[in-house]
Amino acid sequence: MNFSKIFCLFLFFFGIGVFGQTDSIIAKPLSQYPPEELKVDEFGNKYYYDERQKAKFYEINGETVVVMDELVLLNKPKFNNQLDRNYYYFLNKKLYRVYPLFVAALQQYRDIQKEMTNLDSKAKRKYVRDRQNILADQYEKQLRDLTTTEGQVFAKLMNRATGKNVYEIIKELRGGWSAFWWNVKGKMASIDLKDQYDPHRNRTDEFIESLLQSNWNSGYLQPYPGAGDFKIKK
Repeated sequence: MNFSKIFCLFLFFFGIGVFGQTDSIIAKPLSQYPPEELKVDEFGNKYYYDERQKAKFYEINGETVVVMDELVLLNKPKFNNQLDRNYYYFLNKKLYRVYPLFVAALQQYRDIQKEMTNLDSKAKRKYVRDRQNILADQYEKQLRDLTTTEGQVFAKLMNRATGKNVYEIIKELRGGWSAFWWNVKGKMASIDLKDQYDPHRNRTDEFIESLLQSNWNSGYLQPYPGAGDFKIKK
């Protein structure tokens, strides 16, 4: 995707996720990892720990076996079946990867809001374009690696933090026409840019909220500024 065609700060972060890679766990045989990076568990089995994917890789009978980190569930939702439980841990892996980018994007967005307060329409457009180019240089590699699901999780987090969905943020920064066309493009990728974060009515949102609370309470992730201001409306 050409970064000069991404029309606002938020979509710069989000758009790569929409049209990015498919979701998968990247695992290699233990022989392909440096020997000094291998560890041994309490049973004497060698494994490699991937910090980014939050997973251990074993080799059993010539096959690579993946063991995801187990999360301490302090706000455990009710799982309907094992598939439900697996999806929950899958989302946790995505949250770990997206969260640092989300925190940085949220701060950038808040900075932009503050800086644009006294600018006219023309000055605002120039300011957003200039800021976008700086961010492209800083985050391009990380964003190109995002998967579709990670882009969706990112959008949910931004909605939770700002109270605005993707469509509303685009409209605020670049106007209604840009928001309209990006909404069309989003629907082509099976993503509703007007979707709201609602843990009471959306199963994925319920899982994300549970994961946020569990990770914050256990210290795996640090709450973003203003995280406690969000109120779940029934």
